[in-house]
Amino acid sequence: MKYLLVLLVVGVGIWMLVKRLRSGGGSAGESPGVSERAAPVSMVECAHCGVHLPAADAVPEGSRVYCSEAHRRLGPSPTPPA
Repeated sequence: MKYLLVLLVVGVGIWMLVKRLRSGGGSAGESPGVSERAAPVSMVECAHCGVHLPAADAVPEGSRVYCSEAHRRLGPSPTPPA
């Protein structure tokens, strides 16, 4: 029974070591895409409802941006979003 426990502890130790070497080693065997991260996206706030959305999806009008064409037509909110 004690040999089984020792074997289990050694097996878990080896598994953790292999896992750490694969993920944090930075070696050539690393899977593609791990080091390639997407650039952060610029977020803006809708002047009408206050929802945050990517700047690329926003509908601009002058210095304000809106989340949709309907909110652009309604204009800025009379009360600031909370």
